[in-house]
Amino acid sequence: MRIHIATDHAGLEFSTRLQHHLGDQGHEVVDHGPLEYDALDDYPAFCIRAAQAVVRDQEAGVEALGVVFGGSGNGEQISANKVEGIRAALVWNMATAELAREHNDANVIAIGARQHTFEEAASFIDRFIATPFSGEERHARRIAQVRAFEEDGTLAPDPRAAR
Repeated sequence: MRIHIATDHAGLEFSTRLQHHLGDQGHEVVDHGPLEYDALDDYPAFCIRAAQAVVRDQEAGVEALGVVFGGSGNGEQISANKVEGIRAALVWNMATAELAREHNDANVIAIGARQHTFEEAASFIDRFIATPFSGEERHARRIAQVRAFEEDGTLAPDPRAAR
């Protein structure tokens, strides 16, 4: 599987270790930056580029996911979620890593590199990659609702409006 990664300065050391970890498992890793430490770097462009690459690959039929990380993972998740077609989830334990894929068919996860040891974060990423989307109708329906809003602003009917 192709894994697109991006970080900010807080996750640069983590990024290097993660590339080796994922490569050793047979994944193709594409690093979207940064390439060197800069305490004042701006992570949004790195994360957005990684998210765009995930969408391009998936649309081309390439099996691909993304991992973005920084100090908390919050800004990185927000940035990735600005890309149409991305469902980025903030992951902080094994359950959220698994549910992000199983229920939400997330194609990017965000992790706080300052919040976890490398071993913990790597285990979350491994679980995320290994977990398939359940395909259950209720989850597919909800994802379709998000996609419809993203594409044209369509919302499911408000049940309170019928009252």
